Amino acid sequence: MSERIQRARGGSEALQAQVDELAEELRRSVVLDDPLVRLICSSRHFGDEDPVRIRSLLQGRADNEPIRYILDLGVAQWTAPGFIEGRDDLGLLTRYCVPLRERGLLLGLLMVVAPGRSLPEHATEAIARVVPAMAAQMYAEHLAATAEESGERELLPALLGRGATARATAQQKIVDSGLLRNTAETVVTLVQVSRSPEPPGQVELALQGALEKYRQTRWGQGIVAVAPERAVLLQAFDRPTDPQDLADQSARILEALGTFLDPAAAPVIGVGGRQSGLADAWISYEQAAVAARAARRLPRLKGAGDWEELGEFAVLLQLPDHTLNESLLPKALRVLLGHTGGDRLVETLRTFLDHAGSIPRTAEALQIHRTSLYYRLRQIQEITGLDLDSGADRLVLHTGLRLQDLLASPDDDARA
Repeated sequence: MSERIQRARGGSEALQAQVDELAEELRRSVVLDDPLVRLICSSRHFGDEDPVRIRSLLQGRADNEPIRYILDLGVAQWTAPGFIEGRDDLGLLTRYCVPLRERGLLLGLLMVVAPGRSLPEHATEAIARVVPAMAAQMYAEHLAATAEESGERELLPALLGRGATARATAQQKIVDSGLLRNTAETVVTLVQVSRSPEPPGQVELALQGALEKYRQTRWGQGIVAVAPERAVLLQAFDRPTDPQDLADQSARILEALGTFLDPAAAPVIGVGGRQSGLADAWISYEQAAVAARAARRLPRLKGAGDWEELGEFAVLLQLPDHTLNESLLPKALRVLLGHTGGDRLVETLRTFLDHAGSIPRTAEALQIHRTSLYYRLRQIQEITGLDLDSGADRLVLHTGLRLQDLLASPDDDARA
């Protein structure tokens, strides 16, 4: 079963009181969600609860499917109240939804259960009366939370920049403020999102929502900086990290973004190398950017690249985007690709080189007789004019094949 989306930051007593007062007046269940449809406040039941509401209250978080369904209705772009149609398969009753906005900013979604897809006039009037005060309260709390997080947004770019003096100053401020300890190991994770059809601000909210749980984990502390279409997570660990833990973390982040964002967003993640202390966190950041490029260009990575597993791609991806085209492929490889039966021969060559030129292991991997393998290798040498017993010639062909892998995807990092 997929992981459920975490609960949003809890609302204040003032917000809870407003929700409870409205619910008592309406004699209906009232819920206040954040813009990502995560629970902030909820009233008591009035016998109109549905499975979605019950699970959300018991778990403190909502299931992915109802969240995605509601977001797909475009509620984040609503400027007026409307009804969210119920879905029996999701256990969701119809809801009256009011977007709460202040100064153009979507702060939350007020939901009132309305099974008959209608509310009496006195109910809609009561909701309309409370909405301005609720939006004002949420805006004040938003400003306070933003002020608390501003230090991270300012210090993290300086810590990860290329100026040694600025990095040292930022590191000292981060440690002195208690944002992070200067622990044994630091890792940077970079998340990039392609151009998305989401309304303004929705991508930043989604990135924040997907990453905020990693500010504090059983492994260590983290700080986050979010910008349009990208986010950076810096984590400090007291002990060496398990690569599988970081891989699982990347998978959970991608899953959350898949719930919050349209598929066109096509998010990718790059995990940098493990560095010693905060002083070298900038190195992990540079490596994370390369790993994110790998995730964009190599479909087999399924959207998540790890610097420490990139091998030779870590070097090849240092090439500028505009140079990553077919002109980089060695002439011998291009000739082989254009030859009749070239695809089969390229597969043979790739397998041969990946198995360090071992005839037995290559034949086994291809499931062919060694005599057939020798015949194909002779063909490759005749077509390319290169000697497969030469280390230099093997390197040329192997590098060319790795470059071909990078060219296989039409996606370009410029979109990220």
